[in-house]
Order: sequence, then structure tokens, then C-alpha cells
Amino acid sequence: MPAKASNEKRGQKTERMARISSAFKALSNETRLAVFENIRLCQRQTILNKDKRPSICNVASNFDISLSTISHHMKELRNAGLIHCERRGQTIL
Repeated sequence: MPAKASNEKRGQKTERMARISSAFKALSNETRLAVFENIRLCQRQTILNKDKRPSICNVASNFDISLSTISHHMKELRNAGLIHCERRGQTIL
């Protein structure tokens, strides 16, 4: 049984390292890092919706890039597990 427990620990460690690597990869893009930081800072300010989460439009208003580009960066952050998005009607939080 000790070998099985050791393999499980190794698998968990490998999975954890893969998640960390994914997060660093997502944040290695300068614009994506700025978007992530903006989202983090928005959660402390008053430009929030009632759920205390900024919408994509709120985030995009702070950058001079297209909404589709912001959306792409947010998708990469979401895939890396760094943010969570939720659609409410036409608004993505």
C-alpha cells in the first residue's frame, strides 16, 4: 500500500504543478497581466456591479484595445483558473 499512496501523492503534486505552470503562462503576457491586475483592483473600488465583480465592459474601458481582445485575455485567465466568469443576460461578470 505505501507504493500506491506514494503514486497518489506524486499525481497530486504533478497536477498542482501543472495548474501553477498554467497560471504563470497566462500571466506571462503583459496585457493579460494588466487585465488581471485591473480586475483585482476593480473588486476594491466602487465601479462594481451589485455582485462586486467588474463586467468585461468595465475592464475594457480601462484599456485602449478592442472588447474582443479583452474577452480573449479573460478567456485565457479563466482557462488558467485565475478568474471566474458568469454570464447574466448580455453581461459577462
